[in-house]
Amino acid sequence: MPPTRQRFEEDLDTLRSRLLEMGAATEEIVRDAILALTHQDMALAATIIPRDDAVDRMEVEIESLCLRLMTRQPPLAADLRLIGTALKAVTDIERIGDHAVDIARVAQRMSREMLYKPLVDIPRMGEMARHMLHDALEAFVHRDLELVEEVIAFDDQVDALYARMQRELQAIMRQDQASVSQASYLLFVAHYLERICDHCTNIAERVAFIETGSRRLPVRGGTVTTARNEAPPTPVSPSSKEGPTHLV
Repeated sequence: MPPTRQRFEEDLDTLRSRLLEMGAATEEIVRDAILALTHQDMALAATIIPRDDAVDRMEVEIESLCLRLMTRQPPLAADLRLIGTALKAVTDIERIGDHAVDIARVAQRMSREMLYKPLVDIPRMGEMARHMLHDALEAFVHRDLELVEEVIAFDDQVDALYARMQRELQAIMRQDQASVSQASYLLFVAHYLERICDHCTNIAERVAFIETGSRRLPVRGGTVTTARNEAPPTPVSPSSKEGPTHLV
């Protein structure tokens, strides 16, 4: 391998490593934003914004690395797809960090309120979001199309859970006017988590573009997966007919 190409490959490895570092940092602030909310921990919530600022700085560094890679030598088509996808992925990761900040701000506003019921589905959805982000980045780094399919299928589960949470929170607000403010905040949190999962799905879907030049996944069993929601969602247990038993 010519020395210039070897250096280029080393820089591509650096790009992958930096993306994983950015993703890991973002995964942690999503986790801690949810913990701050569920435990009403103002001190933990206050750490989220400066940590998101660090994620923003990583985004700038990775963008600069991508631009250097594109100008250092004429890249191959596959290299261009990888670099272009990395540029889009860092934007998705940065937006995930912003949504973690949004959740932390809700946690700060709710820190002195007594929760009407224990939070159950929001922590569960937060774990799903972290799992999706981890797997989406692993799929990117290892070009794992099977993992891409898993992330897309997982997003269907998140969408089903989000729809159920909306119904439950709206039912709570109808039953108890005093809960409207708190339930509204939790609706915002559920929305932020759903958007986080959408960004994870964006990252995963672009892995197909790196591998094939198309966002269509390879044909399996006579079908082609082109985007989220094309695989049948895994059912989520319906809420109780007697009404919600927890505050999401």
